[in-house]
Amino acid sequence: MWFKNLQIYPLYEDFALSAEALHDKLQAGQFQPCGSLQLHSEGWVSPLGRHSSQLVHAADGRLMICARREERLLPAAVVREALAEKVEAIEAAEGRDVGRKEQSQLKDEIIQDLLPRAFTRSRRSYAYIDPKKGWIIVDSTTPKKAEDLISLLRESLGSLKVRPTQVANAPARVMTDWLQQAPAAGFELEDECELREPVEGGGVVRVRNQDLDSDEITTHLEAGKLAVKLAVTWQERINCVLCDDLSVKRLRFTDLVMDEAADTHADDPAARFDADFALMGLELSRFIPALLEAFGGLEQQD
Repeated sequence: MWFKNLQIYPLYEDFALSAEALHDKLQAGQFQPCGSLQLHSEGWVSPLGRHSSQLVHAADGRLMICARREERLLPAAVVREALAEKVEAIEAAEGRDVGRKEQSQLKDEIIQDLLPRAFTRSRRSYAYIDPKKGWIIVDSTTPKKAEDLISLLRESLGSLKVRPTQVANAPARVMTDWLQQAPAAGFELEDECELREPVEGGGVVRVRNQDLDSDEITTHLEAGKLAVKLAVTWQERINCVLCDDLSVKRLRFTDLVMDEAADTHADDPAARFDADFALMGLELSRFIPALLEAFGGLEQQD
């Protein structure tokens, strides 16, 4: 349950729904498995999996939700091979070329024939809403996957005024300043970064397991490269990689936090989930404001 990546979405209006009311809103979009001719299906499932039927789990005023997406696996190479065999058979039997339009129709027929027999795979995406802090946090490696969940939530609610985080100062410039001078209070540099020339097609330098105060790093910075990824530790409680698109990747809670989690007595999976969610939410409620402040705060909206 512990999030490993963060995509941060500030809320631009109060979120007033209770856990029960949000559950009711999500029910219409509850997950249904792929039909035999569907390429994919998505919807809401319980964050606690088989341990609960509730589509929302609340802890300390925060609301955890989970979206499931199921896809049928129909590799393009399989379709191409089947199409080539079909075209070859027609041309041999009828002594004519198969045109592009007819090939397109044949391809559609092949897909419809293969879909019911295709394997499926699914993935779950977690997010939580913090009405007090005014944000939605999505555990996703990419903005695109996070946007998929946000779009599904907006569809279920009818309206949702959020957008990706925008800050006053350019994150790449801020992280570059941290390398050249010192990080913001509470942050410590680790041993990993990615530097990039600020031009299209510019050079990229990826550094791991290296002192970021080294002459090599200084040389790249003096040549004009900017830090677009930077590994940091915050308050000895959170390790992560900050990115210039304001996403947080490879999030890891340190032993200080995990020891606190281990000390919490939980008799069943639901209680364990509840305790971990409460502790994670508390830690992120401190970390995220510090992160946004380090980048100059949220950009003022008109």
